[in-house]
Amino acid sequence: MVGRPREFDRDEALERARDAFWLRGYEGTSMADLVAVLGLTPPRIYAAFGSKEDLFREAVSLYRAREGRFAVRALEEEPTARCAIERMLRDGVKAFLLPGKPRGCMVVSAATNCSKSNDAVMDWLTEHRRTRIDAVVDRLRKAVDDGELRADADVQALGDYFATVLNGMAILARDGVPKDRLLALIPPALRALDTVTA
Repeated sequence: MVGRPREFDRDEALERARDAFWLRGYEGTSMADLVAVLGLTPPRIYAAFGSKEDLFREAVSLYRAREGRFAVRALEEEPTARCAIERMLRDGVKAFLLPGKPRGCMVVSAATNCSKSNDAVMDWLTEHRRTRIDAVVDRLRKAVDDGELRADADVQALGDYFATVLNGMAILARDGVPKDRLLALIPPALRALDTVTA
């Protein structure tokens, strides 16, 4: 007599899938890898999460709501753009070096290079990265409106620059660069604001 399949914790399974994709990327994580990490058969994975792509998208959404939310919080909560950018970069370092988690940023590294058949996944993550740039630019634009930054400040260039610094820090963290070296990048990055401070 065949017993019923054991129940599983869907939230825990999603966290495990997130970490697998975060570590190896979308294409680098096979269905066999997911079976091993989740302890579920392929039919049960499909029944619980849909396709591999559906599972990946849900895993990224979980990452963005938790580990990846640091940038949104910094930009929304700090009183000045300078404080917001500094906190975003500092909290980024913490998020990229979380104990027991893969290093770096899942949104930066999980699907930067994909085969043509996975263009939709790559484009979806690209859009997430663009959204972060837009949030930084919007915060800098508010700083211009508030008189914190000069009216002639190129907020798009500054937003692109700070996003580049943040994404670069994520890659360096993934490559094993230690915390002190990552934090040392923040003061020179903030000097970009000195030239446009009102």
